[in-house]
Amino acid sequence: MLKTLLICDAAALAIGFAADFLLGDPRSLPHPVVGMGRLITLCEKRLRRGGRGDLGRGALTAVTVAGLSTLLPAAVLALAWRIRPAVYLVLESLMCYQLLAARDLVRESRAVQRALKRGDTEGARRAVSMIVGRDTERLDRDGICRAAVETVAENTSDGVIAPLFWMGLFGAAGGFFYKSVNTMDSMIGYKNEKYLFFGRAAAKLDDAVNFLPARLSALLMIAVCPLLGLDAGGALRIFRRDRRKHESPNSAQTESVCAGALGLRLAGDAFYGGVLHKKPFIGDPARMIEPRDIERAGRLMYMASFAMLLLVTILRGAVIVCI
Repeated sequence: MLKTLLICDAAALAIGFAADFLLGDPRSLPHPVVGMGRLITLCEKRLRRGGRGDLGRGALTAVTVAGLSTLLPAAVLALAWRIRPAVYLVLESLMCYQLLAARDLVRESRAVQRALKRGDTEGARRAVSMIVGRDTERLDRDGICRAAVETVAENTSDGVIAPLFWMGLFGAAGGFFYKSVNTMDSMIGYKNEKYLFFGRAAAKLDDAVNFLPARLSALLMIAVCPLLGLDAGGALRIFRRDRRKHESPNSAQTESVCAGALGLRLAGDAFYGGVLHKKPFIGDPARMIEPRDIERAGRLMYMASFAMLLLVTILRGAVIVCI
């Protein structure tokens, strides 16, 4: 029975990955992240008061959101397993599909690239504003291009490889756990006056759950560079030198690899909410950035994601054989 369960988990992950690769986000279906967002908003309205007391209330929010987001799909899957393994496989495949975001990330970043190729700078600003958190009004052509490449590089881990990592360990329920933590960080994990205390637990939890996936993502990106004709040596060199050049312990891991692989200088100062944030550069300016670098970053993301799926499948297979 355990072997059948593990086979179903591995198959569901592969099916979900293939569905995302071919179809992208299933917009006609309710998305779990929307439900997570509503739960986070509800907790914030009920619990956030301001001041240091929000540390405990924020921790309670993090436990509540992560717990419910994990236990509810786990319970649904357990019920599906009791009905029939085939029902479990179909349901878990759909869940895995919804938890991955590779196709949409590539699609939206390519929209930025197409606008830049047309010379439509304003259209490119609008397109990049859909996938980045920084202010885009001041960005010139190169700044828009850098922002798109950076978000593809960072989301190689956050949007694809980290969910694969957690689903590889714990099935779709693990993916829901990860996604809930990532969503909390994106909504309340800010070091500003509003969320300094309330969002601290969510931010620290996000750092923790991304620690291993971010570094694994970087190593996989380096490993697949030769398959794409990219500079693996440069990727490794910049990774070793610049992977800590970010406030987050995880964000610069994949960004530094991408910068080195493409021979670009990324990051630097950026505006968020009208406030200038001073940030160090990542990578060396071996050449000028160009719109096609967005496509190259997307290919690097996909190849590293395929490598992660292959790694998870091999490890799952080894466990199944040993049982």
